[in-house]
Amino acid sequence: MDANSYIHISNLDLVIALLFIAISAAVSRWQRLGLERDMAVGTVRAFAQLLAVGFVLQQLFNVPRWHWVILALAIMTTVAAYNAVKRQTGAKHGLFAVMAAAIATGASITLILVIGIVLRVRPWYQPQYVIPIAGMVIGNCMTGAALVVNRLHSELTLRRNQVEAALALGAPAKEAASEAMRESLRAAMMPTINSMMTVGLVHLPGMMTGQMISGASPVDAVRYQIVVMLMIAAATAVTAMVAVFGALRAFFTPFHQLSARLELGEAWDAYVRKKSKH
Repeated sequence: MDANSYIHISNLDLVIALLFIAISAAVSRWQRLGLERDMAVGTVRAFAQLLAVGFVLQQLFNVPRWHWVILALAIMTTVAAYNAVKRQTGAKHGLFAVMAAAIATGASITLILVIGIVLRVRPWYQPQYVIPIAGMVIGNCMTGAALVVNRLHSELTLRRNQVEAALALGAPAKEAASEAMRESLRAAMMPTINSMMTVGLVHLPGMMTGQMISGASPVDAVRYQIVVMLMIAAATAVTAMVAVFGALRAFFTPFHQLSARLELGEAWDAYVRKKSKH
């Protein structure tokens, strides 16, 4: 395909595309779902956030500097960790450091391998490669970290009697919670595995379709997508592993007892906030 055949999307085209959200809102109103306001707010936020990011990335692409790329990656990781904590149904206090460390570890290892060895980008900080790839990696790391910690909380709550019995017999926290940890890791990694099973047959991923739309050959687009799928699988696995061990320390005391935060949940967060004010 000729690269000149790339179809430019104008501001008018974006306005016309609002018909899609109008259809969704019509369905919500017809079925009395009450989602119209959320759709409107979500649409405005999506426009504002994406246009702002597009402007920032354009400036970054025009003047590539390694320190600006590192700053962008740090901001992305921080926001991802914050959102991973927000997704938790139990106590959230003390989990931000766990999420940030897990996401940073999984994303860093994967990016170093992809940028330095697979793609061999020179110089390594070229933002047109690093930022999009990091966005995909960190986004999936965020999901993996959120899933594994949330599932670990649920599993420990469900298996509380079994875990406490093992602790009473002298088992360390890691051994007592081993089944819960395995189920949590399985739950965090299954979405990625399921996606790998159906990619190309059920759905065509965004990066692959985006490259083909921009003029790349389908074969080249497929090669990039294979790299993306494999790197996401590795990043999710590493992130989930780091997060589950970090959360284990948060849910157990240094004396190998279940922490009060596991039992009290959000009430524990309220107690910590109240205590910190005094």
